[in-house]
Parts: sequence; structure tokens; C-alpha cells
Amino acid sequence: MEKSVLVSPRRIAIIGNPNCGKTTIFNRLTGLRQKVANYPGVTVEKKEGTITFADGSEATLLDLPGTYSLNANAPDEKIAADVLLGRLDGMYSPDMVICVVDAANIERNLYMVSQIIDLQIPTILVLNMVDAAEKQGVHIDSSKLSKELGIQVIATVGSKGSGIGELKAAINGEVVPSTRAREWEMQGVLLEEYNELNDMLLKLNLSEPLAFHETVTLLSSPNNLDSHSPRIAPEIIAHVMKDHMNLSSHGIDCETVFIESRYEWIKKVCDEAVVNNPDGSVSFSDRIDRILTHKVWGFVVFIGLMTVIFQAIFSWAQIPMELISSAFDFIGVQITQLMPKGDLQDLIVNGGLAGVGAVVIFLPQILFLFLFIGLLEDTGYMARAAFIMDRLMSKVGLHGKSFIPMLSSFACAIPGIMATRTIESRKDRLVTMLVAPLVSCSARLPVYALMIAAFIPNQKVFGILSLPALTFVSIYLLGLVVAMAMAWLFKKTLLKSETPTFIMELPPYKMPDFKSILMQMWERGVLFLQRAGTIILGVSIVLWFLATYPRNEGATPSEHIRHSFAGQAGRFIEPVIKPLGFDWKIGIGLVTSLLQREVFVSTMGTIYNINDADAGDGSVSIRQHMQDDVDPVTGAHTFTLLTAICIMVYYALSMQCMSTVAVMRRETNGWKWPAFQFGYMTLLAYGFTFAVYRVGLLLG
Repeated sequence: MEKSVLVSPRRIAIIGNPNCGKTTIFNRLTGLRQKVANYPGVTVEKKEGTITFADGSEATLLDLPGTYSLNANAPDEKIAADVLLGRLDGMYSPDMVICVVDAANIERNLYMVSQIIDLQIPTILVLNMVDAAEKQGVHIDSSKLSKELGIQVIATVGSKGSGIGELKAAINGEVVPSTRAREWEMQGVLLEEYNELNDMLLKLNLSEPLAFHETVTLLSSPNNLDSHSPRIAPEIIAHVMKDHMNLSSHGIDCETVFIESRYEWIKKVCDEAVVNNPDGSVSFSDRIDRILTHKVWGFVVFIGLMTVIFQAIFSWAQIPMELISSAFDFIGVQITQLMPKGDLQDLIVNGGLAGVGAVVIFLPQILFLFLFIGLLEDTGYMARAAFIMDRLMSKVGLHGKSFIPMLSSFACAIPGIMATRTIESRKDRLVTMLVAPLVSCSARLPVYALMIAAFIPNQKVFGILSLPALTFVSIYLLGLVVAMAMAWLFKKTLLKSETPTFIMELPPYKMPDFKSILMQMWERGVLFLQRAGTIILGVSIVLWFLATYPRNEGATPSEHIRHSFAGQAGRFIEPVIKPLGFDWKIGIGLVTSLLQREVFVSTMGTIYNINDADAGDGSVSIRQHMQDDVDPVTGAHTFTLLTAICIMVYYALSMQCMSTVAVMRRETNGWKWPAFQFGYMTLLAYGFTFAVYRVGLLLG
């Protein structure tokens, strides 16, 4: 069959095994020219970028989910195969594939490469992290490997940008499908059954590569035929079932025979192109892992590392936070001096500026959080965290794979919930989705930071760590521990199932790619500011109106806001939240922050700036206002140390985020589980906060 030649492809897909550095290569090729959406008709996230070549031309690069095989069953991994095979409605099939492999694990990574070669798609193989491979004694002859596979091979070190220029030139050149497809062998009865089924599929007008892939997939999945029924006719499924019975009667294991055949061919390829010269010494990664994956010291290091991270987040962010606060104060003062006093000035300064400014000052802490998350992922420690947590996760009926979505939830519950797609079991996936929002996300960080800065004394503990940092760690651990407890409860009751076996690859430690980390920080920072400039600004303006009207001439600011629309709403729900130690002002914050958790901070900013509007200084700082606020009747402080702790406990456990509810609904295809999640988390938060408040009162 004549092979077509593709020049300067415009639609390219990049694929690879997990931990192969695929995302780093994607970022190097596209820079900041990226956009995130969803694949049509499904909830899996799609990331695309634009490559610009030396001649000024461009191409679209699609980052496919990481997967070990094109026969994977997890939802996000299945998307990779569906895109390459053209199965996804409304989604183009790529003109070319960039397949990234970890050079140190070349033999295992080539399994998926062989599947892509079989599809006869123009392919470039990227040997990534060749420097790490050579340190381990793995030397790869790129030209020999290219000859054996029949595709172009480019060696790169993605974290350093090495080889990226050569890769770009190759992408923009002539790329052809491999001429070495299907060189792994089938024999005897297996070959007979393959030929018969393949002929049936070809008669259905499937292309030859697609018919080949479908034939191999059907013959190699005797226990998973139901998953193919939507796209495969019932008579074909019935025929395959007979094939499996015939193959089984001849002693052929359908699930392993194709895998073994591929690996036999891959081993021959590696024998020609790869030389292993290990020096016999224990590798650097293995020496470190003796401590970091130890059943005792691993946990000690993990907890210690989390403590240091939150200590750094709290202390390092103070100076930039103060600078941002001063900038908003300066802007507020300038506006009050330039604009005549009235409703418009009040709206801008005490509504929009106060609400947005109260949240934006926490941007440095958000950025530091994503800096540390990026470092943990890029260095390879994140996989170790999942490994050591598997021991704990197995106690509650889950495995380490569930810890990855929960760890992602430290950034945001939405990607955490979406990350559950890598979990094969539906019940385990659902349990993980139900508990993932209990892990404290970055949206809670402004609430915690405000309460801690205002009410937790800045004292040293053991002469090293600060009490605010330990409070940070404690509130994050509270969410994690409660998430584990609820997972255990769900696995024992609503979603009872066996604890799955967990097998995970631990990538070698490597230097982080700071460019990719900074890019991630930039994306998250822009998203945070966009929310502050849209949703939070909108809520602040609406809240200003509700807290300003109806006008009550002659009343003090405190009396005025108490009798405003917002004050009336807060006093309406006050009897419900009074047992938690919350007053009507906090009640307003609880209601408005149902949209997004950090709106609580902007709500407090708006309320207290309206309350202090007569000062006329344009200040948007709320910490001192909260510390000084007293009940006009009793003279008691509205906010105390106990109140601050109760607010943090409530926000740590409650579902104060409608975006998460919407994603949960989309992932579960209905409102049943989102409603249950919202309900149980609200009751959980109320119960815990009530208990903390009562114990606090008893302790004085």
C-alpha cells in the first residue's frame, strides 16, 4: 500500500506514558499559547496549544491524557485512544502524533509506541530525559532505534529545553507512517481467529488500521466485552465470545498473548538499539526512597514537608501581601479625594474596591501554594506521596490512585474530581469524588489566612515553627483526616466493594522544570484574578447594594447595615448559626460564599468598609475592623479566637462552592450524588463546628 507523505501538519497530538515528561515537552513547544476546554460530549479536560515554526507557520498541538496503552479502560485514558482512532464525535483525528517516552524506561514505554505504529499514523518518537537515562547506564542509539521502528527519533531533555529546536524542525518537515508496522507475530489458532474476525470488521467498511486495532482489542479482552458493545454490533460480540472459547480450549490466554507478542518484538528492537551498562551501585533515587517511602519515616517526612511548606507560604507571602494591601489603600484614598462624596464613590471604594481588594491581597499565598505543588510534581516526590499514602488509603478501602485526585484538590476540588477518571472502579471513583472536596483547596486559603492573621498569635513553637503555620497545617490535616474517615464509611455502607490492588511506577528524581512551574503559576494566578475581577466584583457590587439600602437617615453605620437588606437576611438565618458562635454578619458571608469560598473574605471587606464609610479614608483593610467589632447591645467582640477557629473548621468541611457542585453533576450525569454531597458536607461542617464551639466554651 502506498504511504502518503504529510508536509507541515496542522493538527498534531502529543501522547506518552505518565511521568515521561510529556507535559514539559508540550509547554516547551507551545509556551503560553495554550487553552483548556473539554472534549466534545464528555467531561474530560482538553488542552491545546499553538506551535510557531521558524518560517512563521503554525500548528495546533493537542495534549492527550497520559496512558500506558491504547486499550486502557479509565475514562481519561480511553479518550487518548478515541482521539487517535477518530471515534470521538466532533473531534478531528490528528494528522501526526508526537510520542514521548522516558528514555530510562524505554522498553516499557515502547509498548504504546508499537500500538501507534500499528495504526499507521505519521509519528515522531521523542526520547525524553536522555541525561537521566545515561546516568543510569542506559545508552540509546537514536539512529538504530529509528531504523528498527521506521519512524524519526529525537533525543531531548525537556526540563532544559535540549532538543526542542530539532523537534520543531522535524514536526515542520516531512513525516511519514512507519514501514515496520505489525512486525510482532501471531501464530497458529490465534492467527486464524484474528484473520476471520478482521475480515468481518473490514466488511463493515472500517479502515485497515482501525480494523486491525479493533480485532486485537476484542480478542485480548475476554472479560471486558461489554465496554465495546456500544460501537460493535451484537453479532460481532457473539462471534468474539466463541473465539475466546476456542482459544481458551487450546490453552491460549487471550489477555496476555498479545502483550507477550509485542514485548518479544520490543525486546528485539531494544537489543539492537539500547545498551545497558549499569555500574552495579544503588541509584540516587533508590537511596532516597529508602527513607521517603519507608513505612514510618515516609510519613514523618511527608508531615514535616507539609509543615515547612505552609510555614513558608505564611511567612514568605507577608511582604507582597502588605504591598498589595497598601496599593489598594492608596487607590481607595485617591478615589475618595478625586470623586465627590456620594453613592457612586461609596460603590467604587466600599463596594467593588473593598470586595476585590480583600481577596486579591491573598494572591501571593495562592502563587506560593502552586509553586510548591509544581515542585513536588516535577521532582518526582508526588508519586512517593501517593505510594506512602496507599498504606493509609488501603485502611479505608481505597488505594494510592485515589490519593492523586485528593492531592490535586489542595489546588482546587474541580481538577481533583476530574482526576478520578484514572480510577477504573466506578464505586472507588465515586467515593473519591465524594470526599475530594473535603481536602482544603486554594479557595479556602484566603479564609484561613484572614482568620489566622487576625486572631492567631504570632508565637514560636519549639523555637522553630510559628503558631500560625501550625494552625495552617492543622486545618489542612483536619480536612484530610475527615476525608479518609468518610471514605471508610462510604466503602462500608453506600458504595461497598473490595479494596483494589495498587501498582504504581515511581519515576526517578529529577531537577524541576522551573519554566513549566512558572507557567502553571501564571495560569492559576490569571484565573484567580479573573475570578476576582468578574464573579467576586459582581458579588461585591450586589452586596454593596443590599448592605446600603434601604437608607436609614440618622442611623449609625452599624445600625444602618443591621437594618439593610443584607442585614435583614443575616438576622433571618442568625438563629440557625447562633449555636456555632456565628452572628448575622458572618451569616451574610456564609450565604454569599456559597458561590465561591473566597467570597466570604470579600463579603467581610464590603460589610466592614460600609460600616466604616464615615471614616472617609478609602481603606480596604478589614483585619483591624474585625478585631475591633463589638456587639452594640452586649459589648462582646463579634470575632474572637474561638470564632475564628470555628469559621475555619466550618469552611474546611462545608461545600461552599457551586462550581464544584456543577462539575460533580457533570461527572456523575445527574443531581443525585451532588445533592447528597452538598447535604452530607453541610451537616458534617455544622456538627463539627458546633462541637468545637461547645468545647471551646467549656475550656473558657
